[in-house]
Amino acid sequence: MPSGTGKTVSLLSLITAYMRCHPLDVTKLIYCSRTVPELEKVVEELKVVMKYYEKETNEKPNILGLALSSRKNMCINQEVLSHRTGKVIDSKCLALTASYVRKQHKYNEKIPICEFYEEFDAHGRSTPMEPGVYNLDDLKDYGRKRKRCPYFFTRYMIQQANVIIYSYYYLLDPKIAAIVSNELNKNSVVVFDEAHNIDNVCIESMSVTINRQILDRCSNSIEKLKRHVEKIREIDENKLKEEYHKLVEGLKDARIAKETDVILSNPVVPTEILEEAVPGNIRNAEHFLAFMKRFVEFLKTRLRIQHVVSESPPSFLKDCSQKVCIERKPLRFCSERLQSLMRTLELTDIDDFSSLNLISNFATLVSTYAKGFIIIIEPFDDRTSTYTNPVMHFNCMDASIAIKPVFDRFQTVVITSGTLSPLEMYPRILDFHPVIMATFSMTLARPCILPILSYGITGIFWWISAGLSLTELWVFLPVILTWKRLLLHGMKRELLTVYKRTNFYSLKLRMQPRPAWLCLITRRPVKMDGVLSYFL
Repeated sequence: MPSGTGKTVSLLSLITAYMRCHPLDVTKLIYCSRTVPELEKVVEELKVVMKYYEKETNEKPNILGLALSSRKNMCINQEVLSHRTGKVIDSKCLALTASYVRKQHKYNEKIPICEFYEEFDAHGRSTPMEPGVYNLDDLKDYGRKRKRCPYFFTRYMIQQANVIIYSYYYLLDPKIAAIVSNELNKNSVVVFDEAHNIDNVCIESMSVTINRQILDRCSNSIEKLKRHVEKIREIDENKLKEEYHKLVEGLKDARIAKETDVILSNPVVPTEILEEAVPGNIRNAEHFLAFMKRFVEFLKTRLRIQHVVSESPPSFLKDCSQKVCIERKPLRFCSERLQSLMRTLELTDIDDFSSLNLISNFATLVSTYAKGFIIIIEPFDDRTSTYTNPVMHFNCMDASIAIKPVFDRFQTVVITSGTLSPLEMYPRILDFHPVIMATFSMTLARPCILPILSYGITGIFWWISAGLSLTELWVFLPVILTWKRLLLHGMKRELLTVYKRTNFYSLKLRMQPRPAWLCLITRRPVKMDGVLSYFL
């Protein structure tokens, strides 16, 4: 089905109606799309459906629909919003809302905290939202009126919401899904709308790109962490001892943290790893940092190449073991071990450690998956091909790895788009067996003829009036052509030369096959016999 033919409103109507009739079978609708504007459109469609329910039943539907996005799109703290990039905003938010920062504020009021989060923490959990459909602006207005953080309030309320609307990445990217979508009910219906590029989203969420600049920043971050460890060992050594004992018990206990203390997120880590004790050579903070420094230096040596290298993860790990004596098992724990250390040190400037987080994620991924990935090292970056700038690409080749937890967890998953073609390829790409697979053909062709009559087909005024009439009827994007040739369809076909700065409007194809009729708007007199008709 092409875009604009009612897929979204049909899905929303069907699933919400089923939820109302069978509340125990389907508890939640999780609607995923790609971009924020697309999410806003889904919210507006849901509002239309709810208004129709209210009109027909004379009562407001008891359904709560929420849209969720990043802090950058939902924060109402002007001090945090003064920063532009998402990573910096996340870092500033942590610096104001982390539990250890708020604890320090009790003893020193000069330490800043977020008043909106404090109000949410004090009263937000005890006063749920009224039923309704809320887009991002509605949630921000709701937060301003009640002085509550809309981001954390929405994250808390998605457990009670009937309809959740957010981006693909909240389910497909394991680094985000572990934080936001970890507690969603199994009896939920998941819809991936505009899913023609869902395989690319899965691949990107599991891929890593590393260059020299990232490794240099990573080395600086390790040195900075060493200074923090030395400082905390002098002030309160018990914190490091407590962390050590937690790591002996296993990562499952060590990773327990408050909602505001989630600093860095791990890639897909098998459940059995969380039950195991962390290897002894990285339990101690100093030993772990020395381990990471050795691994970073190994990556730097791998980037000293003059030709393209391609290898599998097992081959890479074998080379790592032979050259720097780093085994596979401790690498699998790097991501979670770094999280634990960051929480213990109570760091707030997490943006400074983003490169180290990237390397730890890479270490966990490359040691966890032996198949479905490939490592490619190139001596030149595509953006800087004039000078040597080696790049290491850890590319996921199997899109099913990222989406498999979604299929395993939720009872119903719907994948839809106007351009899912060829349809039979997607079950193979994503490695699942569809219960129902269908395509709905629809044509947008209209048998309408618009005759345009004027003072003369060869006169300048005729073309001006024709152009103005078409402008009023069809509002399309004007395109400037330079020395192009267009073919106008009429009783006589004549090849016309369109000179510089000539505007024309084109009917963009929604579905093949369908002719694209070009409508010429110009002030140049053009001789053409016969009556010219334009087709919609």
